[in-house]
Amino acid sequence: MTMQAHSNPATDPKVTLQILLFVDQRPASREQIRQIRGFLKDRSAECPFELEVVDVGEQPYLAEHFRLIATPALIKLHPEPRQTLTGSDLIVQLKNWWSRWQKSIEETLPSDSTEPSASVGYSAELIKLTDEVFRLQRENENLQAQLQFKDQIISMLAHDLRNPLTAASIAIETLEIAYKQADGQTSRLTPQMTANLLKHGRTQIRTIDRMITDILQAARGTSSELHIQPEKIDLRALCEDVLAGLGDRMQSKNQQIATDMPSDLPIVYADGERIRQVLVNILDNAIKYTPTGGKIQVSILHRTAQKVQVSICDTGPGVPPENRDRVFEDHYRLQRDEAQDGYGIGLSLCQRIVRAHYGQIWVDSIANQGSCFHFTLPIFRS
Repeated sequence: MTMQAHSNPATDPKVTLQILLFVDQRPASREQIRQIRGFLKDRSAECPFELEVVDVGEQPYLAEHFRLIATPALIKLHPEPRQTLTGSDLIVQLKNWWSRWQKSIEETLPSDSTEPSASVGYSAELIKLTDEVFRLQRENENLQAQLQFKDQIISMLAHDLRNPLTAASIAIETLEIAYKQADGQTSRLTPQMTANLLKHGRTQIRTIDRMITDILQAARGTSSELHIQPEKIDLRALCEDVLAGLGDRMQSKNQQIATDMPSDLPIVYADGERIRQVLVNILDNAIKYTPTGGKIQVSILHRTAQKVQVSICDTGPGVPPENRDRVFEDHYRLQRDEAQDGYGIGLSLCQRIVRAHYGQIWVDSIANQGSCFHFTLPIFRS
């Protein structure tokens, strides 16, 4: 059903009454249109009119513009003031209001020099174009924000990759120099030193890999599908491995690490690499914001028959109450952190990963005393 019009110049070349009828595709709509058109046609000699019939399914922007919440609806556009009639008894309401509408037209004509809208159809097209311009402006703003974000990411990535790359290069070069100096003899490096250098290099490469993974995930956007491959995971062993990889960073700040991870924890059903990302991101923040000499605590609790809860607490500045939900938003950063390294995507990615496992993630915090980030994972059920 498309927009239709009927006008009758009668005694005046100008249309004096403009009416808009909103209907949907229900069978009763046709009968309502017939009744209303017939009623107006019988009275066309009394006053010229224009009737526009709008299918809300074809032109929803018009219904939104006039703030309609139900159909059918009849709107008197001209003369002012605008009036809206709704309900299944439109023809009854129209008959009741007709004499008053006629009177308002008679009172308006002598003094009103303004002309009614040239066409309701023209107004509809204008509204549609206005909405389209607004939509394009919003799209342009979003694209500009994305381009700006990607520029920032490229700049920060170039800066942040330098540290782990340098550390990994130093470890490899040290191994290379030591073996060259040995010149066929026993290396000057002890097995323990060699193992430490290899471990340090591997840790830095993992850091680089995590940074690149986070960036690629952010580039795909929050609407992209997050693929997980769940399997049986020893969560305690995974946490210990992650903590070992971050040990050098904690030692450099003289931070204390405390753990509470029972040996009889149940096996969880999760994607090990994805959960490693969550642990590393949250621990990375804990190390970053915990001052030198501060304390970080990692605990795992067998919460229910279906869930295990991981908690990572620090003694940093904490998260303000009004920002505790927003820290999980994509690209969101606290104002105090604008000068800190990072992309504002770590916690957002953590939330997506945990939710993909049908778990929950949240933060408890006390200003100037620290934060505790918690998340849950499902237990493996054989």
